[in-house]
Amino acid sequence: MIHYQVYKNQNTTKWVTFVHGAGGSSSIWFKQIRAFKKMFNVLLLDLRGHGNSKPKLINAFDKKYTFNFIANDIIEVLDFEKIKNSHFVGISLGSILIRQIAESHPERVSSMIMGGAIMKLNFRSQFLIRFGNIVKSIIPYMWLYSFLAFIIMPKKNHKKSRLLFVREAKKLYRKEFIRWYKLTSELNPLLRFFRQVDVKIPTLYVMGQEDYMFLPSIKKLANLHKSATLEVIPDCGHVVNVDKPGIFNEKTLRFLRKLN
Repeated sequence: MIHYQVYKNQNTTKWVTFVHGAGGSSSIWFKQIRAFKKMFNVLLLDLRGHGNSKPKLINAFDKKYTFNFIANDIIEVLDFEKIKNSHFVGISLGSILIRQIAESHPERVSSMIMGGAIMKLNFRSQFLIRFGNIVKSIIPYMWLYSFLAFIIMPKKNHKKSRLLFVREAKKLYRKEFIRWYKLTSELNPLLRFFRQVDVKIPTLYVMGQEDYMFLPSIKKLANLHKSATLEVIPDCGHVVNVDKPGIFNEKTLRFLRKLN
């Protein structure tokens, strides 16, 4: 089972589950824990191979990772903790995993909060993925990860987020990084399906105004899906919960209060 932490609130039965992005860990949510645990039970996850979810020898023989495969790791934790349903908060690739859970286990998802959501790859992001696939077995993986982090979060005010993700990515093993990177091969058809289907679960997209690679497609998607709402945070990049934690907490908690 993947590593996780629980913060219990004796005054409520409601849960919020936080899902980080590729190369990160549950530590990226440190500015959210105090605010959310006042209102909810909080579940923090380290995805397979990330943070304290170290790969085991038995996993060396696992088949190729898929988003459904990794999403089931999260469901396994919910089952173990007897959490029937939860609100989910994700960042970057974590938003794809949450959307996958909403597709395969909609009864477990009370709402979805997608920070720095990835729901379509533009030309630049597709080029970067192809470039990474060519060089990932040649150059040190941290060079590739640092390069991609800089392209996605290029501005001076994104530096804190960029350095945080690069620091956490150093905890990944090279083989684990390559397994995760291979997930990009199934992104286009999966995201196309997600854009076409509205799962009718209350959804809040929280995007940085400077998230130039992913914001335009989320604006279109929020207009198409009746269950979706979009909040754009000024002077903010891809990792909104780190760039502007106070505003992120305010907007997401307001959304959850309305649902409750």
